[in-house]
Amino acid sequence: MKSILQVFWVALRLGLTSFGGPIAHLGYFQEEYVRRRKWLNDKTYADVVALCQFLPGPASSQVGITVGMIRAGIPGGFAAWLGFTLPSAIALGVFAYGVQTFGIFGTDWLNGLKIVAVAVVAQAVWSMSRTLAPDRKRGSIAILAAVLALVFNNTLGQFGVILGGGIVGWILLKQQASSDDEYPITINIRKWVGVSSLLVFFGILIALPILRYGSSSQIVQVIDSFFRSGSLVFGGGHVVLPLLQNEIVPAGWITQEQFMIGYGAAQAVPGPLFTFSAYVGALGPGYMNPVLGSSLAVAAIFLPSFLLLIGVLPFWALLRSQKNFQSILRGVNAAVVGILLAALYDPIWVSAIHTSMDFALAAVALCLLIFWKVSPWLVVLLTFLGGVGLTLMPTFTYF
Repeated sequence: MKSILQVFWVALRLGLTSFGGPIAHLGYFQEEYVRRRKWLNDKTYADVVALCQFLPGPASSQVGITVGMIRAGIPGGFAAWLGFTLPSAIALGVFAYGVQTFGIFGTDWLNGLKIVAVAVVAQAVWSMSRTLAPDRKRGSIAILAAVLALVFNNTLGQFGVILGGGIVGWILLKQQASSDDEYPITINIRKWVGVSSLLVFFGILIALPILRYGSSSQIVQVIDSFFRSGSLVFGGGHVVLPLLQNEIVPAGWITQEQFMIGYGAAQAVPGPLFTFSAYVGALGPGYMNPVLGSSLAVAAIFLPSFLLLIGVLPFWALLRSQKNFQSILRGVNAAVVGILLAALYDPIWVSAIHTSMDFALAAVALCLLIFWKVSPWLVVLLTFLGGVGLTLMPTFTYF
């Protein structure tokens, strides 16, 4: 019990202070868990990161969960997730309740929060492309994936793009596979527990759409939408944007404007980007209690990560030694870059950039993020103030 509480408090401190998105989170985790507390060594940490980049879901949160499991078993994994997730989930849920209660949606002074999303996702596309699509073949996969994602702009289409990326990777990227960096993760989860967890995961993934089709329950709708999004997101928090947008905006839960404002606000808080689900769940659907909606959304979008980690960890060393598996993974990662590139245009660009001044403000925000390495929360604040300034500009045109 002492170890579980220790995992929770360490993760809570990280959840309160880890600004900067998934890549920055991995740096914070390495400093805290490897160098300072020595809960695992560098080689094991590298393998944990590789595992969590392979699985769908929020990579940084999954790293924290896995470290918690290594330290204190499955309860330790839950404690690590709870501590890291709670601060930003509460902040975004309160933000959603506040803006809805005071009726400030639809006001021009919130435009800065939509514009900053352009810069944040553009930065994510840039950094991910350099890592996941750095050569001719993977770059081509990414561009083709972007085209297909725009043509087939729905959840099923995006899943097909990811599947196609894996097939193309299996065919074209075999010569690039390598297992030189394989280091085993030592964790006490029996194989039968792993198999059972995977069966539960696939069982829920198949059963929820069937239940939703035969039921009008808002609770089932929320759990289905967010569980499926958490199951299909490859590439980390930013890629959840197009999946969630296709799940909830066409269904009328929230408007496109509300979605973009919340995504911009999510950049200003520490912790995982998946807690954007707390904001969405608090706003819809229908007349669901905001606290219930927010809690269900967060639990549903993170549940696949737990089930998949418990299911894959006992077999990870075997999977990583398979060159065909690594080739498929490379193709999937390149396709993910394309999906995020498509999302940069629609819905982000088309929803936020309407004038030359909007573009100028987004360009400045991108410059601050990429070249000046300014903290994302500060860029969000500055862009928000810039958006307010743009709304006031017509007031002074007569002077």
